[in-house]
Amino acid sequence: MTLHLHALGHFHPPNEISNGFLEELDIGTSDSWITERVGIRSRRTTLPLDYIRSTRNRDPRAAQEATEYTLADAGGRAAEMALERAGLEASDIGMVIAGSSVGDTSTPAEACNIARELGIEVPCIDVNSACTSFFAQIHLLSMMRPDALPPYVLLVVSEAVTRAVDYNDRPSAVLWGDGSAAAIVSTSVAGRAQMISCGFSTRPSDAGRVVVPRTGHFRQDGRVVQMFAIRKTAELLVEMRRQFRVEGRYLSFVGHQANLRMLEAVCREAGFPQDDHHSNVEWYGNTAGAGAPSVLSMRWDDWMPRDDIAVVGVGAGLSWSGYLLRFGDAA
Repeated sequence: MTLHLHALGHFHPPNEISNGFLEELDIGTSDSWITERVGIRSRRTTLPLDYIRSTRNRDPRAAQEATEYTLADAGGRAAEMALERAGLEASDIGMVIAGSSVGDTSTPAEACNIARELGIEVPCIDVNSACTSFFAQIHLLSMMRPDALPPYVLLVVSEAVTRAVDYNDRPSAVLWGDGSAAAIVSTSVAGRAQMISCGFSTRPSDAGRVVVPRTGHFRQDGRVVQMFAIRKTAELLVEMRRQFRVEGRYLSFVGHQANLRMLEAVCREAGFPQDDHHSNVEWYGNTAGAGAPSVLSMRWDDWMPRDDIAVVGVGAGLSWSGYLLRFGDAA
């Protein structure tokens, strides 16, 4: 089933973790070391910078109390941008599906918190798959009967992984940023673009490769996960180009915003032009499930009717997914 995309929205908190800030923490890193290895120059965080500076985030439980934006705050702001772009009111939304890698609440669902923020009373559920949560939400909707869904469904991924980062741990500290993304989709009302052919797969035998404990710090088997991400993303990109490339349409690539060097490696392995690849990880870091949709949202006014975008995600689970976003009359 094809999903119609009416609008996207995004939000990044104002507090900036620059490479210079990380240098000041004296964790054995520098601007040149970071940019050479991961290509990230800056990130945003929901935490006060003085809090990170003074505590190094030793206790993730305390970070939730220190945060300046709840996931509902941030997710609600992204949703409001999407609603404005779509020319809709919050009351037009008939269902909310949300996800987050590091939730504020186990109960209720974060979707309920976001709906409360928007002031709407609708069915709310969470669909979480870490960095592939947005893809999992799309995949779930694509398998539902159109007549079983309301005209407009709001998808939100609100991420604050910096709350789970140990700022004495250099490999983690240089990667993560916070951000939120939202999409308004429909199975029955045509929109500006279509989401086509969203698959979703996982390899649970490797579930321990990326972990955020309930009250602990993020950890991952970095090299293994990096190689998996490059290989699987390149495979999906090659297959999507083979399956969906249409003469006269312009194909771009947006991937999971893990780090810039990983995405550059994907383009080389897939033989995909770097000029046709779009990202925001250099200035916002790895914003987990919000990464790829926030790239699409930040360029919302730039996409033209002839644009096709191969959107590919990988993440914990280990999981992988992709869909084609097709704009314009051909949709």
